[in-house]
Amino acid sequence: MNFVAAVRSAWRALSANALRSMLTMLGIIIGVAAVITMIAVGAGATARVQEQMKALGSNIMLVIPGSITAGGARLGAQSGQGLTEEDALAIALEVPQVQVAAPSSRTGIQVVAGNTNWSTSLFGTTNDYLDARDWPLAAGRAFEASEMQGSAKVALIGQTVARELFGDMDPIDQVIRLRSVPVTVVGLLDRKGQNAMGQDQDDVVIVPISTYRNRIQGGGSGRLKRVGSISVKVREGESMKEAEEGIRALLRQRFRVQPGADEPFTVRNLTEILQAQEASSRIMTLLLSAVAGVSLVVGGIGIMNIMLVSVTERTREIGLRMAVGARGRDILAQFLIEAVTLSLLGGAIGVLLGAVATWAVAAFAGWQVSMTLHSVALAAGFSALVGVFFGFYPARRASRLLPIQALRHE
Repeated sequence: MNFVAAVRSAWRALSANALRSMLTMLGIIIGVAAVITMIAVGAGATARVQEQMKALGSNIMLVIPGSITAGGARLGAQSGQGLTEEDALAIALEVPQVQVAAPSSRTGIQVVAGNTNWSTSLFGTTNDYLDARDWPLAAGRAFEASEMQGSAKVALIGQTVARELFGDMDPIDQVIRLRSVPVTVVGLLDRKGQNAMGQDQDDVVIVPISTYRNRIQGGGSGRLKRVGSISVKVREGESMKEAEEGIRALLRQRFRVQPGADEPFTVRNLTEILQAQEASSRIMTLLLSAVAGVSLVVGGIGIMNIMLVSVTERTREIGLRMAVGARGRDILAQFLIEAVTLSLLGGAIGVLLGAVATWAVAAFAGWQVSMTLHSVALAAGFSALVGVFFGFYPARRASRLLPIQALRHE
């Protein structure tokens, strides 16, 4: 019996019991669909974290004021001694692993341009902040040194602010008002998208930190030039751990922190946090895929069961085929093809169902998903392997029947 004849015979046998064949395939269908959907959801979550890492910038850490203990009670975050611009300068100069250290302060503000206004976030910082965040300009220029030193009335704006205030107009050289202070837009930031907390990073106005301190806040930061945080970028190839230890040692020295005392600052390795989230997403994807894979195994057991039943039902047919010249390998091929056909057909239906389920998750749950050919091929290939593995024993059992015994079977 050639291969084509074996396929035709297997198809006729499966079509004769269509409902039973469909129920047998159900485990494979559910398993393949579940594997594809879980991999797509997991890949989407991983891609989302990678986008956040790219938007955040590479090798970045954030230094913020920490908490202090007063009267036995631990006060909240940023209740400790404030950071200053001099601390940022010291980090940049004295920690060899650090590429840039940008001091910054932030507040909410209402921005006015002509008859339009918009509520946004205002950052006072330096050009090093753009370097730390890997944030290029889409148009215009960065701050000049004289503008940084002289509290110039200039600003960089994000894409969201530009859209809300100016629509399709070119925002460069336009004048906006920040708490009644007229400021000229000299640069338009490139698009960043949302951060890990779902906040729009493009909804921002950036001014020189001296402008923020002297004109917007009215010099309220005082002689020490207090800042809300310091964004630190570590040089490519340098150890983030060594950089963090160097920053801690330097700030403990500058703040005169006694051994064993609480540090009045906090150093957060943002890249490591997002990398941990990415690793967690991958592990969760593997676990969910493994659970979904159990359905494939259950489906394979169902195929083995139904094929054993089929061998028993068709024992006389097997004996008759052998009596007229069929060899054991022909019988083996026929039943093995039936099992693989059940698996592949179930896998094909499962792929379609998985694609629909993936689309539904993206459309109704709003999750980011990523269905790839790799996941489809993996699920379909595994379903074929299940058919071969669980179909081999019934096929081998059928091929080893003795013709005389098979013909006498009732």
